[in-house]
Amino acid sequence: MSRYEEIETFVQVVDAGSITAAADRIRVAKSAVSRRIKELEKRLGVQLLHRSSRNQTLTDTGQALYDRSVELLQDWVETEAVASSSTMNLAGKLKLSTPLSFGNAHLSPAILDFMRLHPDVQVDVDFTDRSVDLVAEGFDLTIRIGNLSDSSLIARKLASVCMVVVGSPDLVKRQRRLEHPDDLLDFEECVYGHRKTSSWYYKDMHGVEGSLNLKPRLFTTSGEFLRDATVAGEGILRIPRFIVYENLKDGSLVELLPDYDWGDLPLSAIYPPTKHLSPRVRAFIDFLVERFRGTPYWDLAIR
Repeated sequence: MSRYEEIETFVQVVDAGSITAAADRIRVAKSAVSRRIKELEKRLGVQLLHRSSRNQTLTDTGQALYDRSVELLQDWVETEAVASSSTMNLAGKLKLSTPLSFGNAHLSPAILDFMRLHPDVQVDVDFTDRSVDLVAEGFDLTIRIGNLSDSSLIARKLASVCMVVVGSPDLVKRQRRLEHPDDLLDFEECVYGHRKTSSWYYKDMHGVEGSLNLKPRLFTTSGEFLRDATVAGEGILRIPRFIVYENLKDGSLVELLPDYDWGDLPLSAIYPPTKHLSPRVRAFIDFLVERFRGTPYWDLAIR
């Protein structure tokens, strides 16, 4: 009896709800199915199922093994399909995490296009700005803006995220002089609540570095609310251009001191190191690399 058959039988028993139903489904004798489950439990040294005359339930260990086994079996089927066909037939679940603002505005259309290309792929997306634990929470990958702090993970860059300083036209008109970052100190700042530092760092046209600290006017964890508050004239904002590029196009916001470099951050797909990356995960990352190749459209839109 191969380990693959043991795992496959275990998944069938759980899905069917009983050993008898699983035996009917896979057309194997009930005694053979029961023997496979017992051999699997003996080999692992754990109990996977609570059995009674009326029903069966998974133990905690059994639930964990079932969840992982479903993924492994999907990967196996997918890998065989890729090896036996020139057309990639992807299937199974793809679980990912993405920042809320970027995910809603720019990743969502990419995900939908990928799903149309691969209708057998089930996608589970967590839109969040928190830092997720890929392995502990069962994510295949996460999309993140910023430098990778965990050296045990792998990051594949998708694009660069350029930071800009913006304000409403009416607010900016009140400032007579706007030639140097220090001139921004007369304004109040709308602050992203998760930001670790209160300083704005910049480089001038000659590469000379500097920083400044503005008086905060508003704190929020919503990039969209920051943008809307800035449009309403409640302060100025240092923010990724992808959040405000449409406002810069329609004139509801203006870019301040555009000749200064306000920094940029990598946009990356991050995933755990593995020798056998799932074909659907690899295909999705390749899809995103191609999707965001070159200058991002949110930068092209205002050039």
